[in-house]
Amino acid sequence: MAIREILEVPDPRLKVVSEPVSEDEFNDELKTLVEDMYETMYDAPGIGLAAIQVGVPKRVLVIDLQPEDPDAEPEDCCSDSGCGEKRPVLKKEPRTFINPVIVDPAEELSTYQEGCLSVPEIYADVDRPATCTVKYQDLDGNHHEETLEGLMATCIQHEMDHLEGILFIDHLSRLKRQMALKKLKKIRQAA
Repeated sequence: MAIREILEVPDPRLKVVSEPVSEDEFNDELKTLVEDMYETMYDAPGIGLAAIQVGVPKRVLVIDLQPEDPDAEPEDCCSDSGCGEKRPVLKKEPRTFINPVIVDPAEELSTYQEGCLSVPEIYADVDRPATCTVKYQDLDGNHHEETLEGLMATCIQHEMDHLEGILFIDHLSRLKRQMALKKLKKIRQAA
């Protein structure tokens, strides 16, 4: 496994529409890509990543909302400095979606404050369908259909936008998008 570079705006590759994974591409190369995507996402850290964000224009995405594990003992926050604070343990629940298609988005919308590894340190409220039914394939090429809700519905729609060359800031008004990009430029200049 390897941590790959995450493309950031204004990289033009983020605007590329991703190609479907063909039946003969369900192989070790695809598994390596997915493993690398998880390692990259966890390292960032993030909760979702599309293959195009690591420069691969394929319809592949990974998501892990990493909920707190209520049965685990809290772990030390800063074991190096010995601050003594405890933080909750997150459990990994990795989900891989290949060739995903939304077939039944709800009319009811929900609003989440979204961020993106390709638009670092920028957050904005985005309205999306509250639930959606998604058809997709797993790493073995098996077909699935699942209705998703809440943060998982938002996250898959956000990641699926990447497959179409759309960033979450593209859902903002022109003024808000310009303000977000200006803020990102200032952050980069300060670094």
